[in-house]
Amino acid sequence: MLPARGAMANFRLALIQHHVSAVKSDNLNKACGLVKQAAAQGAKIVALPECFNSPYGTKYFPEYAEKIPGESTQKLSEVAKECGIYLIGGSIPEKDAGKLYNTCTVFGPDGTMLAKHRKIHLFDINVPGKIRFQESETLSPGDSFSVFDTPYCKVGLGICYDIRFAELAQIYTQKGCQLLVYPGAFNMTTGPAHWELLQRGRAVDNQVYVATASPARDERASYIAWGHSTVVNPWGEVIAKAGTEETIIYTDIDLTKLAEIRQQIPLHAQKRIDLYSIEAKKE
Repeated sequence: MLPARGAMANFRLALIQHHVSAVKSDNLNKACGLVKQAAAQGAKIVALPECFNSPYGTKYFPEYAEKIPGESTQKLSEVAKECGIYLIGGSIPEKDAGKLYNTCTVFGPDGTMLAKHRKIHLFDINVPGKIRFQESETLSPGDSFSVFDTPYCKVGLGICYDIRFAELAQIYTQKGCQLLVYPGAFNMTTGPAHWELLQRGRAVDNQVYVATASPARDERASYIAWGHSTVVNPWGEVIAKAGTEETIIYTDIDLTKLAEIRQQIPLHAQKRIDLYSIEAKKE
């Protein structure tokens, strides 16, 4: 599968891993400043981390939640237009019709909102002696797929825990996505065990690029993020990876390489659809 006719086969992707504080206005200003810095370095698609404008935690979601459009998404729209980039706005706590969601918005180079992804799979886990977290105590799940077009390729969106569900990535690949982006905040238990493993698995299984954008690690936070924002290529190689500190990582995405891998190992033509299938129940 070659890049679509008229599509550009190469572009620079930037992942922003910034420290999130308890002050929303500071988080917004810092994020916008880092987006501008990334754009100045030639990034055409820029991604922010999960809960980039608020601390992560069930007690914080109601306090920091806002409507979309609202203060945070307005700033994202403005900076995307100012920089002429595609901006994947990490996620924010969203309030709508009496419910709260963990929501990622995407803005195009003209400032238009191109996608709104509400986290489909809520992070409800209990690892005895290590971590218990129940997003469902305050959040509601989304119920739709989120894909947006760029001049380079289609991009599929998930948020954090969504990456554990291989079916979502398979459906995005069926829809023609060549890059999957998951803003996420894994923790100090699941991060070292599964963060990179899941990204490499989704990339190899679907022969796509996979990118994750995490907040920087804050040892004083009630929820300590693992960090290590990452980009994996369709061969399963980690081609960019942050440490735990506040930083921006860049990688040049080569869609010609993706096409070559799919020609060398033609998984998509070899699937036994007479024996099994993955299908979307709704669009």
